[in-house]
Amino acid sequence: MMNVNRFSVLFRSVGIGKRLLACNLRRPEQQRSIKIQSRKLAYAKDLFLGQVNKAEVFPYPEIGNEELEEINQLVAPVEKFFNEEVDSAKIDREANIPPETLNGLKELGLFGIMIPEEYGGLGLSNTMYARLAEIISLDGSIAVTLAAHQAIGLKGILIAGNEAQKKKYLPKLASGEHIAAFCLTEPGSGSDAASIQTRAILSEDGKQYLISGSKIWISNGAIADIMTVFARTEVMVDGVKKDKISAFIVEKAFGGITSGKPEDKLGIRGSNTCEVTFDNVPVPLENVIGEVGGGFKVAMNILNSGRFSMGSSSAGMIKKLIEMTSEYAATRKQFNKRLSEFGMIQEKFAMMALNAFVMESMAYLTAGMMDRPGVPDCSVEAAMVKVFSSEGGWICVSEALQVLGGLGYTKNYPYERYVRDCRILPIFEGTNEILRMYIALTGMQYAGKVLTGKVKEMKKGNIGLALTMVGKKLRYSFGGSVDLGLTGKDGVVHPSLTDSAKKLEENVNLFGATVESVLYRYGKTIVDEQLILKRVADVLINLYAMTAVLSRASRSISIGLRNHDHEVLLANTFCCDAFFKNNYMLTQLQKHSPENNDANIKKIAKERGVSGDSIVFAAEAAVHTGAWSQSHTLCFLRFDVTQVHHRQLRLDYGKATPNINQRKAVLLPARSNLPRKI
Repeated sequence: MMNVNRFSVLFRSVGIGKRLLACNLRRPEQQRSIKIQSRKLAYAKDLFLGQVNKAEVFPYPEIGNEELEEINQLVAPVEKFFNEEVDSAKIDREANIPPETLNGLKELGLFGIMIPEEYGGLGLSNTMYARLAEIISLDGSIAVTLAAHQAIGLKGILIAGNEAQKKKYLPKLASGEHIAAFCLTEPGSGSDAASIQTRAILSEDGKQYLISGSKIWISNGAIADIMTVFARTEVMVDGVKKDKISAFIVEKAFGGITSGKPEDKLGIRGSNTCEVTFDNVPVPLENVIGEVGGGFKVAMNILNSGRFSMGSSSAGMIKKLIEMTSEYAATRKQFNKRLSEFGMIQEKFAMMALNAFVMESMAYLTAGMMDRPGVPDCSVEAAMVKVFSSEGGWICVSEALQVLGGLGYTKNYPYERYVRDCRILPIFEGTNEILRMYIALTGMQYAGKVLTGKVKEMKKGNIGLALTMVGKKLRYSFGGSVDLGLTGKDGVVHPSLTDSAKKLEENVNLFGATVESVLYRYGKTIVDEQLILKRVADVLINLYAMTAVLSRASRSISIGLRNHDHEVLLANTFCCDAFFKNNYMLTQLQKHSPENNDANIKKIAKERGVSGDSIVFAAEAAVHTGAWSQSHTLCFLRFDVTQVHHRQLRLDYGKATPNINQRKAVLLPARSNLPRKI
């Protein structure tokens, strides 16, 4: 009960009193540990079959009044601390988080957000964690420090550790007395985690492992007391010795651990990142997490479980930027008009508001799925949230800086720091390139198994199945309407969103047919077609985002949430834009599609010095080409066809082009706390 007493003192000090302590802070279902086991894929898998599993995403996840009150009371002191006590400019300038700031974070309990109360933590749900992430993201260095500690550093103990390990390590990690780090990446293995070379050798007496090797880019590496370390171990598999990766809990107090000089980074400069070297570090047998040889699965589960929060954290950052830049745009005058009156400036604010809404919607939908009993496998959904939010966040901070013009480019204002801090988002917790491969291949593997099973059934003489599949294809090929159950008598989408729901249904149906076509065309070699897989992933991400905003807006209307009409506007605007982007990408996936530039892209890359497994932009490759000077020869490689999809769309879908002026109507959202019904 030490934890409750500590928070009693804390919340009295900020004027909240005993109200928070009187409510049931941690419900039993929130205290459960996530088991490493085979779990059912969640919503995304059925999209690969051209189907919508409505039960997974409709209605939008809700929270009760008690939990809402708890969230609001918990958020208030955290927001107050970040607004009044955190000097982000100083943290960035000195590349260090001051001890007093770290102590404040510890007193607020932010080092134990998702650790169950029985081990001294807050034991919050994924939904509540996502809400706090919105506030914590106001300082990138602090956000990364806390995420490295609990989203990955201690997560292995939480999801795969035994009871003895949890009792020994989690209490001090929850209080912040000990800080955690996640040690996986090595000089020779970045995204390819299976190729690590750090080795753990069983001692002669068989009582401990001796770990030797080097890890790089380790967040919290120099300040961590407890590390989750991944190393190769020798295990017996069917009587044969094999190298397998194992996960270990390593204390800095064990000795033999050396931290290198902190990296001088572009952004998140206050977070500690360094190389960590292990030299025959003795680790007791009881510190193996899970099974010996089961470390790779532990690592993947750790990484997969925490990505969803990037949606809410990015949205929190964008809403703060909107607040800051809108004040400037409303007062700055050019050509006798305020900046906020110019159409292109309005479009920037609309785009930022739209992105924040979509990120939030995806993050809280995913968090709600993860909070359900049974813990479904939401790794694909979480990866989609991460990709969409990290790239959307990067675009939004750049646009916010653009509104400020030259002022935004100076260090006197925080915008350039936001740009630098945000650039890491598409890189860490799995690069977006790797995640796109994971998203596409996971779904296509599932679709391949289902389709193979259907083919086998038809070969066995299942005429009913064959007729159903053929009839479906004929109906759609002759212009039959697509009905996946989102609208109509048994529909789950509110009537005011019918047009957008129909767009989603058409996209999903075409996506399923396209995936089937791609699988038949490439078979197992699809794993080598990265440009194809990228488009598959991008379409799927848009489909999930469309689903999230439709579900959220429908729920808001149904319960009479304030500003629900604004949510409808946001949802319709996004779905219209995403629909046409999806159609263009799906057209590119068709065989012999003239819109597909893949062959040209590969040829250009090869001619510019990128070939096979070597990437060499040699000086001699940057030759003069026509009127292009040497300094300009590579500029065209930055061209992105998705940005000009309105000009290049095929017209045989019979749809009107998006109304660009519709974006201007998307005004800034009211300053939002978490809605009563998420």
